[in-house]
Amino acid sequence: MTDKIVVFSTCSSSADAEKIARHLVETRVAACVSILPAARSIYRWQGKIEDAAEHVLLIKSSRGLFPALRDELRKTHPYEVPEIIAVPVVDGSEEYLQWLGAEVRE
Repeated sequence: MTDKIVVFSTCSSSADAEKIARHLVETRVAACVSILPAARSIYRWQGKIEDAAEHVLLIKSSRGLFPALRDELRKTHPYEVPEIIAVPVVDGSEEYLQWLGAEVRE
């Protein structure tokens, strides 16, 4: 098991996705954010079933930075309750994991 994580989040527009991604990389709480367009989310919100087009953010960081990443994401995210889910990176290429570690502020 590594100390690296991938954090999932979603937002409704490409402009918001780019703004969030740039902010997280600029503040060095993320080494990289991949933006996947054209996701479709079906969920219950305030008692009603919603069906929304969204962009998925795959945020690469480390476990120790998760509290700071979560705070920065909340500051820049337009949703009232943004999705912020971290999953561990069990293993990966040594070169990529070293690069990721070097690009975040530890």
